[in-house]
Amino acid sequence: MSKVRPKKHLGQHFLVDQNIAIKIVEQLTLPGGVRDVLEIGPGMGVLTQYLLQHQEYRTTVVDIDRESIAYLQEHFPQLGDRIISADFLKTDLSTLFPGKFAVIGNFPYNISSQIFFKVLEHRDVVPEVVCMIQKEVAERLASPPGSKAYGILSVLLQAFYTIDYKFTVGEKVFNPPPKVKSAVISLVRNNVERLACDEKLFHQVVKLSFGTRRKTLRNSLRSYNLPPQVQALPVFDKRAEQLSVQDFVELTQLIEQNIKQ
Repeated sequence: MSKVRPKKHLGQHFLVDQNIAIKIVEQLTLPGGVRDVLEIGPGMGVLTQYLLQHQEYRTTVVDIDRESIAYLQEHFPQLGDRIISADFLKTDLSTLFPGKFAVIGNFPYNISSQIFFKVLEHRDVVPEVVCMIQKEVAERLASPPGSKAYGILSVLLQAFYTIDYKFTVGEKVFNPPPKVKSAVISLVRNNVERLACDEKLFHQVVKLSFGTRRKTLRNSLRSYNLPPQVQALPVFDKRAEQLSVQDFVELTQLIEQNIKQ
């Protein structure tokens, strides 16, 4: 098989610039002595070939595209049964790895947010993610409080990961070229094991707060029917983008204590 045809319905844009591929792989640090690396959507193995140069890594690849799987089996036979033909979003990751593993990939733009939500679910076993995603999304994830780009996924991910915007990637280094710029970011697990509040409520509060981001929290969180003396607190004069992760944790604690049954 000579090449894999990029498929629009899978959001495939194959990276063709070798220097950028090398640079992406170089961002991996594998904290805490982790050896296992899972590459999502390897396509024709532009990153895979450089991952395999690291003898200390145990590389596994997962791809939903059968044509890519056939190509990888032909060109990277050394991977053996570590070429997984599956949808990452539906894969039981505990069957692939007994312990911790890092994640890397040129993520399809149309499912990047879903990939991050799955990473969050497995945050105890995923200490690091290095990925290329749409530049706009990368900026959002790495943005600090107070930025217009700061949003729901920024808060949820920054609660458990330190996010670093590495570099911007132009459109012309892909086949086919996407209509937007891309960027490479890294996520490295912080020391927070569990949030000091009800995590399900935390997610809910963050989503509601940003759902009407132009309004103050007093309006956004009206559905909690909080007592007037609580609603009078200064935090409720703020908008969602002004709150740090810790502010949201404290806000969730406050709501937890005051929700009217």
